[in-house]
Amino acid sequence: MDHALVVPDSSDAIVEHSLVIGQEFPDVETCRRTLKDIAIAMHFDLRIVKSDRSRFIAKCSKEGCPWHVHVAKCPGVPTFTIRTLHGEHTCEGVRNLHHQQASVGWVARSVEARIRDNPQYKPKEILQDIRDQHGVAVSYMQAWRGKERSMAALHGTFEEGYRLLPAYCEQIRKTNPGSVASVVATRQENCFQCLFISYRASIYGFINACRPLLELDKVDLKGKYLGSLLCAAAVDADDALFPLAIAIVDVENDENWMWFVSELRKLLGVNTENMPRLTILSERRQSIVGAVEAHFPSAFHGFCLRYISENFRDTFKNTKLVNIFWNAVYALTSAEFESKIAEMVEISHDVLQWFQVFPPQLWAVAYFEGVRYGHFTLGVTELLYNWALECHELPVVQMMEHIRLQLTSWFNNRRETGIRWTSILVPSAEKRISEAIADAHCYQVLRANEVEFEIVSTERTNIVDIRSRVCSCRRWQLYGLPCAHAAAALISSGQNVHLFAEPCFTVASHRETYLQMINPIPDKSYWKESREGTEGGAANLDITIRPPKTRRPPGRPKKKVLRVENLKRPKRVVQCGRCHLLGHSQKKCTMPI
Repeated sequence: MDHALVVPDSSDAIVEHSLVIGQEFPDVETCRRTLKDIAIAMHFDLRIVKSDRSRFIAKCSKEGCPWHVHVAKCPGVPTFTIRTLHGEHTCEGVRNLHHQQASVGWVARSVEARIRDNPQYKPKEILQDIRDQHGVAVSYMQAWRGKERSMAALHGTFEEGYRLLPAYCEQIRKTNPGSVASVVATRQENCFQCLFISYRASIYGFINACRPLLELDKVDLKGKYLGSLLCAAAVDADDALFPLAIAIVDVENDENWMWFVSELRKLLGVNTENMPRLTILSERRQSIVGAVEAHFPSAFHGFCLRYISENFRDTFKNTKLVNIFWNAVYALTSAEFESKIAEMVEISHDVLQWFQVFPPQLWAVAYFEGVRYGHFTLGVTELLYNWALECHELPVVQMMEHIRLQLTSWFNNRRETGIRWTSILVPSAEKRISEAIADAHCYQVLRANEVEFEIVSTERTNIVDIRSRVCSCRRWQLYGLPCAHAAAALISSGQNVHLFAEPCFTVASHRETYLQMINPIPDKSYWKESREGTEGGAANLDITIRPPKTRRPPGRPKKKVLRVENLKRPKRVVQCGRCHLLGHSQKKCTMPI
């Protein structure tokens, strides 16, 4: 009797297997795999009697059961064919969930298609799915090893990834001319130390169209050889994150941060003679502070406000104090800031001591000298966290390819979106300008001369200079978009308010940001495995980059939960200019005049 089965074959497809005399297999290995799949599907144990270059003989392992098959090599060709088949079982088969044929190799083949689509497929999910689909119980270790073997078959081993890095960097430079791609190994043992990649399309977009604002952050990797992923990211015209440079280092330390920031300095210095003073945001860990001071001494280096606010909240654990703190953060003038400090001191004198550790000059809007254009927190943190989650089980080359493909998708989508916009400014800037124009109707405008105006409200009088693009409230200068006072002055003089926004908020700048494309990289089978790109610059065919010394320790890793809601930009607390209460603007105030 022939058995018609639906089982996975070596080509990852699900096909119907019917063992019949004369059936051919391309090689003996395919034959073995097919019979193993049938044995598992039919719940009987297979015992191999003979397996060599010319024949394969197997029988049911139960004593007295007549099932057996004889497969022999066809003369003159590599194929094997079934010569003898007794396809009927008289035994009861395997009556428990543990099957001898369910080896690590079988597990790897069974889950290969799923792992190709989802590298985060967990061993516990694998063993549960195998039990549900095949009625077979495998151990956690079998599932784990099966996944490791399948990942290696699909993506290569971690060790191969490090060995391919010089050739990969060469491919990036060849397919994307003007890009920076280099790998550094230790001098003595050629162990991996650092990888730095920045695509020409990103460099061009940042220098020619983005704000002179950079975010720096890192995330720890949880792969076989650990390490850290570093990133420098800018912000495009519509407030979307714009990764400029990515690096992988064997360990996060002073030396590697110094190297990463020095590479940033090189690529910016090479591409522009008039680089504006940068504003850099980070958590200001000592390693980053030292590197920025060494390579960007003129840059304004400020704290990420999420990091600052969480530290303040955890230190004082007082909701009222935290609310006043946020009012102080967004205060535009030193007078407003000092008044909020006085309110906080009335609640706790310890606030002054906290300010000594975190000086307001490094985070408060009123005192920070750099221009953040209303951008206060690190969006790059969530991006790095997602990349680490998606890629930590991939070899280093595959990890960088995953990131490149995502960058390519972003560039293409944003380029197409920008082409459809017909306004002067990007949508996010258009919205803020519209709000400023609506609020402008609340003010009385007194014109002093051609360019200077007094903007009078019930709260105070502000001076606006439309030639210098300055308002005494400081919002225009700090955010790069005309404030309500500036909008009132511009409207009264017959000007188009939209034309007085900084160029980095225009649709033209957005299109320029994504003008260039990130070109594809050929499959690794086409790479020439030269050793160019290692430290020293010259090609050296004798150098083979080995994995770093760091290894993931045995056992279950500790989970560090990242609160995604904390990564969102905090809402600005609105204060009414008429009644001075929080939660609404002067335009929506219900207090009678």
